[in-house]
Amino acid sequence: MIRPHVKRAFKCRFYPTDAQAAELSRTFGCVRKVYNMALQARTEAWTLRQERVNYNTTSAMLTGWKKTGELSYLSEVSSVPLQQALRHLQGAFTNFWQKRAKYPTFKSRKKSRRSAEYTSSAFRFRDGRLTLAKMDQPLDIVWSRPLPQGAAPSTVTVSQDSAGRWFVALLCEDRPTMPAPVNPAVGIDAGITSLVTLSTGEKITNPRHERKDRERLARAQRELSRKAKGSNNRARARLKVAKVHARIADRRRDFLHKLTTRLVRENQTVVIEDLTVRNMLGNHTLARAISDASWTEMRSMLEYKAQWYGRDLVTIDRWFPSSKLCSACGVIAARMPLNVRAWECACGARHDRDVNAARNILAAGLAVTACGDGVRPQRSTPGGQSSAKQEVVPPQRTRAAAQSRG
Repeated sequence: MIRPHVKRAFKCRFYPTDAQAAELSRTFGCVRKVYNMALQARTEAWTLRQERVNYNTTSAMLTGWKKTGELSYLSEVSSVPLQQALRHLQGAFTNFWQKRAKYPTFKSRKKSRRSAEYTSSAFRFRDGRLTLAKMDQPLDIVWSRPLPQGAAPSTVTVSQDSAGRWFVALLCEDRPTMPAPVNPAVGIDAGITSLVTLSTGEKITNPRHERKDRERLARAQRELSRKAKGSNNRARARLKVAKVHARIADRRRDFLHKLTTRLVRENQTVVIEDLTVRNMLGNHTLARAISDASWTEMRSMLEYKAQWYGRDLVTIDRWFPSSKLCSACGVIAARMPLNVRAWECACGARHDRDVNAARNILAAGLAVTACGDGVRPQRSTPGGQSSAKQEVVPPQRTRAAAQSRG
């Protein structure tokens, strides 16, 4: 199946020379400085004079800052990443005004992401060789995969992670293809022991990447705690901790990419639950395991991959009792503690907790697609269930459930 053109970023690792690393580090610092100064100027203008400052005004401010003696170093790096920083700040304010995000905050030298964005006027890409502005030599990029044939990057983002690794992301226009799906629909129940359980009965074991490297991480953190603050030994120990974290994150991301791509490839419709992971992390007994499972990242991958490849992603209400509802007769069990992994309904049906939940999630999702009901959580519905989920149960099952509740 051929899909419309979409914007995709192809991220690769590269190894800069000493001169390139120094130039990029200066650019990162200037980007952070310009962003913070523009944020301060916009905040003061509104606080003191009730005046809104837009991107054009901050761009004019940047020109004036470069002419001052103490900020003349801003002229030594490419001007494009500095302008892009102002555009990103404008986008942050737009999200704040539209109540999609909180008020923008200042960038920290130690904690904020080190990155710089170049538009087409600030780089040259020819024959697979990328040369940035203010640099004489192309970057030594390790191409993990080729760019789409005939694609030309519109923007390039260079970044350095906390482990000291350098990455370049090239934003290109692509037309992704995907073979016809094997199955019409699948329901997915997220868990901890089994990362996902499918309505087909298949269970995919949670690899628990953080648990596998927990001892190595603890050892590195103990060594870091013993080093004097501000010393070179502490900097080296911090880098070791960051490398362990990067190893865990890379392995987890790789597994999730493979899993979500398989789910989108094999199924036309994917049905998931609208889990409130932030609230679930309040359970201190399961918080570490829930964080390691990374359900939010998995959902994000499913969302954009479904959009790329023309699949349907249906999200059902978080209050839907998928685990307590019998998929055979429609009766809802009174209680279902987390330690109950298998149970038997009064109708005689025996259920695996996760498989039963996945089947109920699939049925609820099919009801959503059939009747065109909304898929957002509807907390005002009696019993905490959305109308779409209530339509999953046929009339005879509804009567049986009413009789069982007396």
